[in-house]
Order: sequence, then C-alpha cells, then structure tokens
Amino acid sequence: MFSTNLYKDKHILVGVTGGIAAYKTTELIRYLVTQDSEVRVVMSKAAEQFISRLTLETLSQHPVGIETFPESGYAGTHHVHLADWADAAIVAPASYNFIGKIANGIADDLITTIFAAISGPVVIAPAMNVNMWNNPVFQNNLINLENLGYIICPPEEGFLAEGYEGKGRLAHLNHQIQDLYRAIHPAANSLVGKSVLITAGRTEEPVDPVRYLSNRSSGKMGYCLAWEAYARGAEVTLISGPSELPPPNKITTVKVDTADMMHQEVKKRLEKFDIFIGAAAVSDFSVKSVSSEKIKRDKADFNLELKANVDILQTVADSRKAKQIVTGFAIETENPEKNALQKLKKKKVDAIVLNNPLERGAGFNTDTNIVTLYHRNGKKEKLPSLQKLDVASRIFDFILENNKS
Repeated sequence: MFSTNLYKDKHILVGVTGGIAAYKTTELIRYLVTQDSEVRVVMSKAAEQFISRLTLETLSQHPVGIETFPESGYAGTHHVHLADWADAAIVAPASYNFIGKIANGIADDLITTIFAAISGPVVIAPAMNVNMWNNPVFQNNLINLENLGYIICPPEEGFLAEGYEGKGRLAHLNHQIQDLYRAIHPAANSLVGKSVLITAGRTEEPVDPVRYLSNRSSGKMGYCLAWEAYARGAEVTLISGPSELPPPNKITTVKVDTADMMHQEVKKRLEKFDIFIGAAAVSDFSVKSVSSEKIKRDKADFNLELKANVDILQTVADSRKAKQIVTGFAIETENPEKNALQKLKKKKVDAIVLNNPLERGAGFNTDTNIVTLYHRNGKKEKLPSLQKLDVASRIFDFILENNKS
C-alpha cells in the first residue's frame, strides 16, 4: 500500500455489512489510522455475527454505530450528523442486501440510513457468493449505483468461503485504498476523457537462462503515477517491467521483461495517449549474444559484449503529435542538474523529473522520493522528501499547469 499526506485529518466513514470478509476490514481501518485519518465505523446487525463491535472500536478509537435507536448516547439526527461529518465513505464488505437497499432507496437500519444521507463520495466494495454476484438483479443494481456516481471496487476471483471458486472475494486492500484515494482526491475527474500511458519498474536483460542485467527499481514511483492518473479520472495504461507490486485496479497493466519488449508495447500505443510519463528504469544495454546454456563457473574469464538498447523516451518524443505531453525521468548521481537539463533539451520533451538515488530518502525501492521538476519553458520546482504518491500528485500538477493550452 502507498502512503499519502492526503489522508491526514480526513474524516473517513467505514461501513461494514454481514459477510465472512468483515474481518478483513480491520486492515483497512488500521491503514487509515496510520495515515492520520479520523475514522468512524458503522455496522449492520448482521456484520456483528462475523466481527465484534469491540474490535472495530479498538482499531478506530471511536464508538461503533449499529442501532438506529440506541438506549444511550442517542441523538435524533445522529445519522445525518455522521453523514455530514464524512469527507468520504467506504463500505467493505458490501453485501448483496446492502447494495440492493441503497440502489432502491431503502433505509431501514442505521447503516443504510446514514449512507442514504451521505452527499460526498462513496466507495462500495462488494463481497458475496459468485452466484449472488452474477445475479442479473444484483448486477443491474450495481450498474445503477455506478451511473449515480458511486465508486465500485469490484471483488476478486478465487476460493470462496462456501467452497466455490469464482468472483466474489473482497477486493485486495490495495484496490480499496486506490478507489478511496480517488474518492478524496481534490482533483478527482480532472483528467476524465484523457488517456495516460506510463512505464514503470526495471527491465531485465538476459545473459543466459538463469542470469540477467538489471537495476534496483521496485516500480513504486511508476505505479504511484498510475494511481494518480486513475484518481484524476484518466484512462490509464501501465507498462511495467518486473515488479513485486500488485497490478492496480481498473488500470490496463501490461507486463514485460526486457527493454525491447517495453519498447514494442509503447510503440503500439503512440497514437493514443494524451500524456506519457516514462518512469521505468530501462536498462541502457543488453547482451549482444545471449547464451542458450547456463555459463559455467569454470569459465572464470569471459567477455560480456553489450549493445545499446533503444531509447524509449526519445522514440516517444520524436513521434508525438501536437498536444501530446511527454515527460521523462533522469536518474543522475553526478552533475545532476546539468545532465537533467541536457536530457530535457536533447530529447525535446515537455518535462524532466530529476532524482538522485544517493540522496537520503530518494531513489530505488523506497517509499519516499526527492525530485526536482524541470519544464521546457524554464520553470523549475524542487520538492522536499515526500511519499511517492504525493510526488506523483505534484508531478501531474506541474506538467498540467505548465502545458495549459
């Protein structure tokens, strides 16, 4: 999961309905608390059969609502007050019953009454039996909610509690967080109708069947950029080299291994993007002649002949059309600003993001980054150490502000 300052002091309402996946909501609440959000939880009575009120109160550090008319602490409009309090809300898991009620205007308990009164963004993460999920009545309800502006975080396929295999497992926590990030984003839907193409991760150039040349990139910066573009409403394609990160939700993710494979996938999409960001740490060289057999250790002395890989960023910059925005990354450890500005000029891109992996809190496989942004119009912005998701947001702000038509 990615961290972000955007959650700090946000009021997040978490709804929990009846289903075996209710225990997974503890991870969601814990994440939000660690992000310094204020969290309130409301449960359906059925949810209490799967997880205790005390557990959720302990994690959220606040009382949990269940009864519409509690014996104590009751205020006649508490459902409206809680709905107004929330900056955003998420229901995870959301049951067949809850979704059916909300889609058809039924508010007959505390949780449905509160969610009927919410005017802010709402994420719904369904979890249920595969046959219930496939029920056409349910699917129609889900479509209606999506058309009304609810953000639907679809379930995963896999082993279900009753022994079935199919779609219905509660969405991965990363996917819930990704949709909740969109829900609270101040620039949500600002890129609706735009297509964003992003490269991420490292590439691996084979030496023999078991060895390869590569670098330390984890792909976090590129994946954060994909999250950011999705949060702003864009249609996003992520071309990713090898990475341990889970593929993002609702984003077309294309997995590749080598620089040539990444180049070919980018070439297929050169006509279709509005914004390109080359965040991948692409290997500059590959092995000229890859051995078909493992090179034995007894060959202590041998020459590894390399060849230069295609410059993907240059290919994109050379072929782009008017109004297509192209941004690249420059990883520099020596004369960083000079080299970044040279890259900006030579490749004729709109912007370059400079980062020096030798700086504390920057570089590969970290959760934070320190970057300097340069635009072809001469604008420069030095960012402090930030979470990579916050860096991604600032990058989009920078390129959009400096590429206004």
